[in-house]
Amino acid sequence: MAKIKTDKTPVDLMTARQAKTEHARLQGEIAGHDKRYYQDDAPAISDAEYDDLRKRYNAIEARFPDLRTLESLSLKVGAAPARGFAKVRHVVRMLSLDNAFAEDDVRDFVGRIRRFLNLSEDEKITFSAEPKIDGLSMSLRYENGELVTAATRGDGEEGEDVTANIRTIGEVPQKLKGRHIPAITEVRGEVYMTKADFLKLNERQKEAGEPIFANPRNSAAGSLRQKDPKITASRPLGFFAYAWGEMTAMPADSQSGMIKW
Repeated sequence: MAKIKTDKTPVDLMTARQAKTEHARLQGEIAGHDKRYYQDDAPAISDAEYDDLRKRYNAIEARFPDLRTLESLSLKVGAAPARGFAKVRHVVRMLSLDNAFAEDDVRDFVGRIRRFLNLSEDEKITFSAEPKIDGLSMSLRYENGELVTAATRGDGEEGEDVTANIRTIGEVPQKLKGRHIPAITEVRGEVYMTKADFLKLNERQKEAGEPIFANPRNSAAGSLRQKDPKITASRPLGFFAYAWGEMTAMPADSQSGMIKW
């Protein structure tokens, strides 16, 4: 993994000039890593190192809010779609999941939920917990139950049209079954590869003299973002649904209810 050259000055001891310089440096470094991760499927640093960069960047903006602009990475997710794929504009923005690294982070999250719902401290909140599968974020758009478009998250506003490739994944239904299917249904989730299949794929890559993948997430992303759907069809990909985008009707009124639906 590449070494990170970071200013060691604690954020709470920075001057305004130091903060401006470090903020700009981090913005450029993080943007480069986002491109390598989301577009090139070739990360140069570990997830933990990337998270450290993001935390430092966000801490600087929290202490020096004047540095936060419309171009701030804290207001963006992912990276712009790569060339070679048609663009798809998301009717409902695709956001990324936030991280919680300590107990205080969880308490802060619960506090934000209470304030948002206008709940008192003694009112209980029921949470729905699900596995976090690290793959390529995907939005599947169904119209009258038929799959019409599959798009990557991209920068949250626009993604890549990978419909032909998605149709090769057996776990993705071409038609939704059941009664009372909304006219427009956007199912969101992750295209992923299991660790066992990832190891087998890399063995085949080695035997064929082809580059190996860094991790299961990048093997899934690289397998899906192929110009030839036949290559995608030859890779062991799965799909895990956990959210939704545009819906003309809501079949359930809770997260767990939507997942069961």
